[in-house]
Amino acid sequence: MSATLALLLRRDLALLLSGRRGGPVLPILFFLAVAMLFPFAIGPDPRLLARVGGGVIWVAALLAAILPLDRLVEPDLELGVFDQLALRGVSEEAVLAVRVLAHWLSFAPWLMLATLPASALLGIDAATLRVVEWGLLAGTPGLAALGVMVAAITCGLRGGAALGGLLVIPLAVPLLIFGAGAVAQAGIDGGGSGLALAAAVSLVLLAVAPFAGAAAIRAGR
Repeated sequence: MSATLALLLRRDLALLLSGRRGGPVLPILFFLAVAMLFPFAIGPDPRLLARVGGGVIWVAALLAAILPLDRLVEPDLELGVFDQLALRGVSEEAVLAVRVLAHWLSFAPWLMLATLPASALLGIDAATLRVVEWGLLAGTPGLAALGVMVAAITCGLRGGAALGGLLVIPLAVPLLIFGAGAVAQAGIDGGGSGLALAAAVSLVLLAVAPFAGAAAIRAGR
């Protein structure tokens, strides 16, 4: 079973990183575009940019994570991949857990690297940048789990990708609150409480997403 899941992870990661539909390039370009355009929207005041920059990065990270929703579950469902794996004794829960890991690896490390130039554009200092990076490390697994779960729930529906995006945004509000709150508290307690809460929300989503998504796939079958 472990060898099968390892092969499945390799295959999922290769598909998500392939350049046929942009791979990780489109989310990162979108992320950087938001960081570049935001100073034009609110003005060049460096203190204002530094104060709201962490929240801007979190919103941009959420929107970037939404972009590949349409290719997380639906293509494999249409090809019968879940049915073939079920016949071989691989449960939908295990497949979706692997898919969450592949989705996270396909966007989160690149997003954390792109935060470095984005922080320079937004005037974020080194101490705040450290909190932002730790927050993304704690929160992006939850975003990945949420994306896979919503993709499984909405797959097969007309306009499923758009509906999935609309569902992900409100469900991700706790992560945004705690992640951006950690940045706001960086000068008080180093953002520790916000980071802990963001990590706790991520763990809950990681625990729930494979089972909720698998139940949706079986219901659709």
